Amino acid sequence: MDFKLELIPVPVADIDRAKTFYREQAGFRVDHDVRPSDTVRVVQLTPPGSACSILLGAGLPGIVMPAGSLRGLHLVVADIGQARAELAGRGVAMEEIQDLGGIKYAGFRDPDGNTWTLQEISPRS
Repeated sequence: MDFKLELIPVPVADIDRAKTFYREQAGFRVDHDVRPSDTVRVVQLTPPGSACSILLGAGLPGIVMPAGSLRGLHLVVADIGQARAELAGRGVAMEEIQDLGGIKYAGFRDPDGNTWTLQEISPRS
């Protein structure tokens, strides 16, 4: 049996502001933006090349979390310098690249303070 991680809720205070950030600055694709009722909204976005998406939601009682409380989501990239430059070029405030013995990291935050990390792992020999 497969257990595929394909959707991660990201807690935000303002869905429209977060959607704009993830679409325009982080370069995520908007897959869905639905409002099945007056109190429920679901926005699903996917990073380029990823099989896993994020969910920005309102009115979904099973996933209530304080806005900005998510930490350390990783986006694995082939070239961290290029990925960092691309995001910085779109206005994302990026941390410097750190090399921790063959694994490189560079972090950023969304407008609510949820943290993300770019990760590049050197090829294994």
